[in-house]
Amino acid sequence: SAKPDMNVYGINSCDQCRKARKWLQQQAIDFGWIDVREQGLQPETVKRWLDRLGAETLVNRRSATWRMMPLDQRPTLHGAGLVDALLAKPTLIKRPLFERDTEVRAGFDERVRQWLKPQ
Repeated sequence: SAKPDMNVYGINSCDQCRKARKWLQQQAIDFGWIDVREQGLQPETVKRWLDRLGAETLVNRRSATWRMMPLDQRPTLHGAGLVDALLAKPTLIKRPLFERDTEVRAGFDERVRQWLKPQ
Protein backbone atom coordinates (compact mmCIF):
# COMPACT_ATOMS: atom_id res chain seq x y z
CA SER A 1 0.00 0.00 0.00
CA ALA A 2 1.18 3.52 -0.74
CA LYS A 3 2.63 5.58 2.05
CA PRO A 4 0.09 8.09 3.42
CA ASP A 5 0.60 11.81 2.73
CA MET A 6 1.24 12.44 6.40
CA ASN A 7 1.44 10.78 9.76
CA VAL A 8 -0.64 11.86 12.71
CA TYR A 9 0.65 11.04 16.19
CA GLY A 10 -1.47 11.09 19.30
CA ILE A 11 -3.46 8.97 21.71
CA ASN A 12 -6.65 7.08 20.91
CA SER A 13 -8.48 8.42 23.97
CA CYS A 14 -7.51 12.07 23.34
CA ASP A 15 -10.46 14.30 22.32
CA GLN A 16 -8.36 16.65 20.20
CA CYS A 17 -6.86 13.67 18.37
CA ARG A 18 -10.30 12.22 17.69
CA LYS A 19 -11.49 15.60 16.42
CA ALA A 20 -8.45 15.94 14.16
CA ARG A 21 -8.83 12.45 12.70
CA LYS A 22 -12.51 12.99 12.00
CA TRP A 23 -11.76 16.35 10.37
CA LEU A 24 -9.01 14.82 8.18
CA GLN A 25 -11.41 12.09 7.06
CA GLN A 26 -14.07 14.69 6.22
CA GLN A 27 -11.47 16.59 4.17
CA ALA A 28 -10.51 13.30 2.45
CA ILE A 29 -6.87 13.79 3.51
CA ASP A 30 -4.89 10.57 3.57
CA PHE A 31 -3.01 9.97 6.81
CA GLY A 32 -1.37 7.31 8.91
CA TRP A 33 -2.31 7.17 12.60
CA ILE A 34 0.22 6.33 15.31
CA ASP A 35 -0.83 5.97 18.94
CA VAL A 36 2.29 7.09 20.79
CA ARG A 37 1.29 5.38 24.01
CA GLU A 38 0.60 1.99 22.39
CA GLN A 39 3.22 2.02 19.65
CA GLY A 40 5.91 4.05 21.36
CA LEU A 41 8.37 6.35 19.62
CA GLN A 42 11.93 6.21 18.35
CA PRO A 43 14.55 8.59 19.77
CA GLU A 44 15.28 9.88 16.22
CA THR A 45 11.61 10.82 15.82
CA VAL A 46 11.50 12.82 19.05
CA LYS A 47 14.83 14.51 18.22
CA ARG A 48 13.50 15.46 14.78
CA TRP A 49 10.38 16.98 16.33
CA LEU A 50 12.46 18.95 18.82
CA ASP A 51 14.60 20.25 15.95
CA ARG A 52 11.54 21.30 13.94
CA LEU A 53 9.29 22.65 16.71
CA GLY A 54 11.48 23.40 19.70
CA ALA A 55 10.81 22.20 23.24
CA GLU A 56 8.51 25.12 24.08
CA THR A 57 6.02 23.90 21.46
CA LEU A 58 6.60 20.15 21.66
CA VAL A 59 6.26 19.72 25.42
CA ASN A 60 2.69 20.09 26.61
CA ARG A 61 3.02 21.71 30.00
CA ARG A 62 -0.76 21.92 30.31
CA SER A 63 -1.05 18.12 30.25
CA ALA A 64 -2.14 16.18 33.32
CA THR A 65 1.08 14.17 33.02
CA TRP A 66 3.17 17.33 33.43
CA ARG A 67 1.05 18.73 36.25
CA MET A 68 1.21 15.47 38.21
CA MET A 69 4.98 15.16 37.92
CA PRO A 70 6.91 16.24 41.01
CA LEU A 71 8.75 19.48 40.25
CA ASP A 72 12.14 17.85 40.63
CA GLN A 73 11.20 15.18 38.06
CA ARG A 74 9.95 17.48 35.33
CA PRO A 75 12.41 17.51 32.45
CA THR A 76 14.07 20.82 31.76
CA LEU A 77 13.17 22.04 28.31
CA HIS A 78 16.82 22.56 27.43
CA GLY A 79 18.34 19.58 29.17
CA ALA A 80 19.97 16.52 27.67
CA GLY A 81 17.40 14.28 29.35
CA LEU A 82 14.43 15.74 27.49
CA VAL A 83 14.33 13.13 24.71
CA ASP A 84 14.45 10.28 27.24
CA ALA A 85 11.71 11.91 29.31
CA LEU A 86 9.44 12.24 26.25
CA LEU A 87 10.12 8.65 25.21
CA ALA A 88 9.29 7.45 28.73
CA LYS A 89 6.16 9.60 28.98
CA PRO A 90 4.85 10.28 25.46
CA THR A 91 1.75 11.93 26.95
CA LEU A 92 4.03 14.93 27.61
CA ILE A 93 4.11 15.55 23.84
CA LYS A 94 1.65 18.10 22.54
CA ARG A 95 -0.95 16.40 20.42
CA PRO A 96 -2.14 15.77 17.88
CA LEU A 97 1.19 16.03 16.11
CA PHE A 98 1.28 16.07 12.31
CA GLU A 99 4.29 15.23 10.17
CA ARG A 100 4.20 15.83 6.42
CA ASP A 101 7.40 15.58 4.36
CA THR A 102 9.91 17.44 6.52
CA GLU A 103 7.39 19.66 8.27
CA VAL A 104 5.89 19.15 11.70
CA ARG A 105 2.95 20.85 13.43
CA ALA A 106 1.50 20.25 16.89
CA GLY A 107 -1.99 21.00 18.16
CA PHE A 108 -5.17 21.43 16.17
CA ASP A 109 -5.96 25.12 15.88
CA GLU A 110 -7.03 27.13 12.85
CA ARG A 111 -3.43 27.74 11.69
CA VAL A 112 -2.73 24.01 11.74
CA ARG A 113 -5.97 23.25 9.88
CA GLN A 114 -4.99 25.73 7.14
CA TRP A 115 -1.60 24.03 6.85
CA LEU A 116 -3.25 20.59 6.68
CA LYS A 117 -5.54 21.50 3.77
CA PRO A 118 -4.18 20.42 0.40
CA GLN A 119 -2.60 23.39 -1.33
